[in-house]
Amino acid sequence: MTINIIDFYFTVINSLPIIKIYLSSYNNLGILLGNKEFNVIVIIENKSFINDPEGETIYHDLILKNEYNSIKSVRTAKVLKLIVNAKNAVEARLSVKKMCEDLRIFNPIVSNCHINILSDK
Repeated sequence: MTINIIDFYFTVINSLPIIKIYLSSYNNLGILLGNKEFNVIVIIENKSFINDPEGETIYHDLILKNEYNSIKSVRTAKVLKLIVNAKNAVEARLSVKKMCEDLRIFNPIVSNCHINILSDK
């Protein structure tokens, strides 16, 4: 089965950017076959051996200077919130993984990409 991006658009909900992507198989007429929407969170973070200057700045210039001494380190990450149309959670995860790899959303040499299916709507 080939997974294809059928429709894609960007919107903002409650000041958060939301990418709405319909990923599914399609027949000769291009009719969408998937029937559920899944909330998917993609977290992209630097691998532990890569420096994180943004996290270090937040830690030293904000947290320590404001005396939040119980916090020992900060690492930053990018978060993508996706709404994916797919037949099931497995297909949704595979579709998002393929999209991230095909579109080079992250660099696998220096970054980790975690895909979490939150729920079907």
